[in-house]
Amino acid sequence: MNGTTSNGVKRLRRIVIGLAATIALAGCGGGTGENENISVPEATSTPVAAASAPAGKQWVDTVEQTAQGGFRMGNPDAPIKLVEYGSRTCSHCAAFALTGFEPLKAYVASGKVSYEFRDFLLNPIDLGASLLGRCAGPGPFFPILDQMYQQQQQILENGPKEGDPFFEKVKSMTPPQQIAAAAERYGYLEFVKQRGVSEAQARQCLTDEAAAKALVERNQADAKKYNIPGTPTFILNDKVLENVGTWPQVEAALKGAGA
Repeated sequence: MNGTTSNGVKRLRRIVIGLAATIALAGCGGGTGENENISVPEATSTPVAAASAPAGKQWVDTVEQTAQGGFRMGNPDAPIKLVEYGSRTCSHCAAFALTGFEPLKAYVASGKVSYEFRDFLLNPIDLGASLLGRCAGPGPFFPILDQMYQQQQQILENGPKEGDPFFEKVKSMTPPQQIAAAAERYGYLEFVKQRGVSEAQARQCLTDEAAAKALVERNQADAKKYNIPGTPTFILNDKVLENVGTWPQVEAALKGAGA
């Protein structure tokens, strides 16, 4: 994010004190880098066999919400399970999506690999974007996620800057109201409306305190379980891929696992 946009995000983070205090605030790109050592599984002696999708279906179109709160694409019984913890406002996550999402789908299509995305909250803006991104359910989840990443820079640049009256306005709101106001001000509400989510449905998702609480609590538990240093963080067959944040690194790990 550029400096001006980043200042706006930071100020909103300070304002939403009650909620931000409960979010595990890691960093975008924390601990990942193209030139760092990559910790990946050793190559298997035998490549994993492909698995055909049920008749009339494709694995890339098979999407369901998991018990861990993420959304998984592909064969639920795939022997190679890739999980990404990603932030919708993180530029490193957007870079991975823009370069890796399409080639990753080729691995998912084989039935060897499943891919699960779990929203990881770096700031209050992430929470509103996540609630809206999940609002339409499993079917449109990945297209909406991909398009949010494609337009990430534009969305964040259109957000409030220092001196915007928005910041004074939200001070008197409750944390849930602040999250909804931020999502609308940054344009995420209009974004999902343009993709088939009615305004009534979108606002209901934004004010779903139970869903917001569940996201925050899952973040806390998973951050502790995996010691997540930042986003994106990738988990392959329940093991953290250390210093892995780009598509070539993830692909190397998948091949090492037999994909």
